[in-house]
Amino acid sequence: RRRRRRRRRRRRRGERARGTMGDASFANVAQIQGQEDAHEMVIDGLWDFYSQTMLPLEEATRFDVFNTSTITEGEMRAPPIVLLVGPYSAGKTSFIRYLVGRDFPGQRIGPEPTTDKFVAVMHGPEDRIVPGNALTVAPMSPFGGLKYFGNGFLTRFEGSIMNNDVLKRITLVDTPGVLSGSKQRTGRTYDFDGVVNWFAERADMIILLIDPFKLDISDEMASAIRVLQANADKVKVALNKSDAVSQQQLMRVYGALMWSLGKVMGTPEVCRVYMGTFWEHPPNNPETANLLRQEMEDMMHDLWILPRMGAVRKVNEIVKRSRKLRVQACLLDYLRDQMPTLMGAERKKRELLADMAGVFRGVCRKYNLPPGDFPEIAKFTGTAAEMDFKSFPRISGSRLKGGKVMQALEDGIATTIPKLLEHIPTMPGNDMPKNPHATTMPITQQQQQQQPAPAPYAAPSSSNNGASMSPTNPFTASSPPLPAPSPLSRQNGNPFA
Repeated sequence: RRRRRRRRRRRRRGERARGTMGDASFANVAQIQGQEDAHEMVIDGLWDFYSQTMLPLEEATRFDVFNTSTITEGEMRAPPIVLLVGPYSAGKTSFIRYLVGRDFPGQRIGPEPTTDKFVAVMHGPEDRIVPGNALTVAPMSPFGGLKYFGNGFLTRFEGSIMNNDVLKRITLVDTPGVLSGSKQRTGRTYDFDGVVNWFAERADMIILLIDPFKLDISDEMASAIRVLQANADKVKVALNKSDAVSQQQLMRVYGALMWSLGKVMGTPEVCRVYMGTFWEHPPNNPETANLLRQEMEDMMHDLWILPRMGAVRKVNEIVKRSRKLRVQACLLDYLRDQMPTLMGAERKKRELLADMAGVFRGVCRKYNLPPGDFPEIAKFTGTAAEMDFKSFPRISGSRLKGGKVMQALEDGIATTIPKLLEHIPTMPGNDMPKNPHATTMPITQQQQQQQPAPAPYAAPSSSNNGASMSPTNPFTASSPPLPAPSPLSRQNGNPFA
């Protein structure tokens, strides 16, 4: 019934669009409508596969205890999430302000540690702030799984709702700055790394902002980066405030940052690093202005195509989750088979826990599973030690319907997911709107003198009163043309303003 209602609503929207627009734009409307229909069809199929096939297996194997909480329908249908992580005063809140084009409710910007909460900047009919407890229980909220972190975290979490075109396509999550030493741990009533890991698993892009004057990665920052390493394919690094250093210094800063990230991540390949100055003022260094504009355009392009890749991302996450779920079921089945029937259960449990590496090898050989899908041995052992091995479900047992649940999972990965991929629309060309003011021509000294040169770390003026700094939004390419930008927007550092 819900699918029929959605189809009727889509038909009515299409009829209204055809009735109000001319024949010249009908082809564009039909193309956009077809892409939206295909996206909803893929999401509907994914939710049906997850709720009917994967969720019963997750509940039987207690997947939420060993890995992460279950996926809600709100999470499945939510727009792409962009997570911002970094040390304090690196420009995370300023980056959100730069992207949405104006101040958002609850915004605090300054050189000191200001953001002391996790803030989800979302779209809504009016500007307001929603407390964390209310946000997690709201209908179709993508943050329902955060309730498992308890009231200690929910008091440090809030939603910033604002009516903005950018937020119709993406949701931005601001995080508290990572501090150094015991200040990062003292006084926190929640597991910071655990919350960051929850957001990282559900985010479509993770932006790690770095200050060029704070390249020393502390132990606490390194711990947060290692949490993101399981989702390294989503991580983008932004070297903010790059116009505050000269061209020679920028080259040295870039090399030092790449070396530091390589040491922390422990991999020969390092994620992409974007250089720029992500706030409302243009780059004020003529030596690096052209380079920074091009780097900022690349960053905006990656964000702009994110909604188009939303269905592909969700398919990828469901497949990744199903592989972990299959390994989880096989591990619990193997441990259950090793337990004696009558006596000696505790002694056998201690032996299995002490030789968990051997258990992993045995499961890998018995079920022919790839070693890369297995969880961390230490984490799995610590969780399993608190459970009764005899309560684990057998794959061929009654709780898994004699193996039918596992077989349905295998069939879904082999047949259902490939059929859904066929409905995903192909990516169109690079038709992102260009800003005529974001020129790549060299900036002369005279032009530089004509532009205002604010201090690189000055907080935004309170006299702005929420005035729009980005009149054209790269996320709404299908929207009608807007009037010519004002003189203020011509000085905007946003390449698409």
